[in-house]
Amino acid sequence: MRDAAVRAKGGMLGGAGAVALLWAAQVRPSARLDALFATGAHLTGLLAGYGVLVLLFLMARVPAVEHGVGADRIARWHALGGRHVLLLCFGHALLALCGYAVHGGVDVVCAVRGLLGYPAVAAAFAGTALLAVVGVTSARAVRRRVSHETWRGVHLFVYLAASLAFGHQLAGPDLALAGWFWALAHATVAVLLVWYRAVVPVRQALRHALRVAEVRVEGPGVVSVVVYGQHLEELRAEPGQFLRWRFLQRRLWHTALPFSLSAPVRGHALRITVKALGGHSRRIRRLRPGTRVIATGPFGALTAARRTRPKVLLIAGGVGITPMRALFETLPGGPGDLTLLYRAGAEEHLVLRSELEAIAAERQAGLHYLLGSSDAAYDPLAPQALLALVPDLTGHDVYLCGPPGMAEATRSALLRAGVPAGRIHCECFSF
Repeated sequence: MRDAAVRAKGGMLGGAGAVALLWAAQVRPSARLDALFATGAHLTGLLAGYGVLVLLFLMARVPAVEHGVGADRIARWHALGGRHVLLLCFGHALLALCGYAVHGGVDVVCAVRGLLGYPAVAAAFAGTALLAVVGVTSARAVRRRVSHETWRGVHLFVYLAASLAFGHQLAGPDLALAGWFWALAHATVAVLLVWYRAVVPVRQALRHALRVAEVRVEGPGVVSVVVYGQHLEELRAEPGQFLRWRFLQRRLWHTALPFSLSAPVRGHALRITVKALGGHSRRIRRLRPGTRVIATGPFGALTAARRTRPKVLLIAGGVGITPMRALFETLPGGPGDLTLLYRAGAEEHLVLRSELEAIAAERQAGLHYLLGSSDAAYDPLAPQALLALVPDLTGHDVYLCGPPGMAEATRSALLRAGVPAGRIHCECFSF
């Protein structure tokens, strides 16, 4: 997976380099101030357009990219790329405005009026404004205060923003010789978006005919949902992966929710285990048997394919136990090869406990519950504590899933304990 991520990142950075070379090949050196502003505006505009294209590609859910890079890493790249694209858009607008004002000998207000008189520029300005709205709702301080549904709805503006800016990009002088390639690149990404975010989900829904079979209470605020369907082997869903679930019931149908499989696929049955963390996850407790389901995926790379060592340590925090439970049952290994550490606030917060204990007994695997408040003086996931529980820790592959804060702290502790970074396999989400 690390190699796939390096190749993907290299490809994106290489594309940015190619855009810069395209600009450099056509730029006409000049010491005039207006020409300098215009040249900077062209470069930032090209890079901003390319950045938007990359963001859309990352949103396309292409299976090869999702499985190779990992959905959590893609989400981080998307968030970081969005900030860079906004900075490039603002830089492009500012440089273009200054160049127009200097060239025409007018003040800033007149320059704004003059630029907005061009329809393509006005459309691009509207697109930039929409991107700014998306960026504001994604800021951490704002993100905590808006619902997941609102955040996802606002994110759809990215498609409209890209459409509004497309005509302005083709009008730029730097694309006079390469406009066909720019249009082809946008058309390719558009096809990927339509195919994997619209056509494939509909095709899977018709093929697998998924319906809710049972909703079972697992603990306080936690339920398991069993879904029956047809031809489930064609999904090729592996333990450790997740799907995006759309339950066609009132107040749930319009949102696709990412939940990991909490058990391997068995015959005609899929199972997820959900903790009530938001409005939609709470409504899942009231799902009726027979409700139709659309599931897209699978996604994620936290699978057996990432394993490099005979011995494996699984670390789960909170509802992150769901993919770990599936891996605990299915990862190949003999007695003593598998160990699961389950971090929870209190004993009553342990989910799927009876199943975990049955698996541990059958496979002769280690199972440890690490209980206590996260702000307690003793940290059961500190380097010394981990080495006490797993003395040969540095010889293990480590699979880690939990809330972002817990996952980051645990990864840091594993590194300090001597576990090589390449053997720490982590996916964490804050959707």
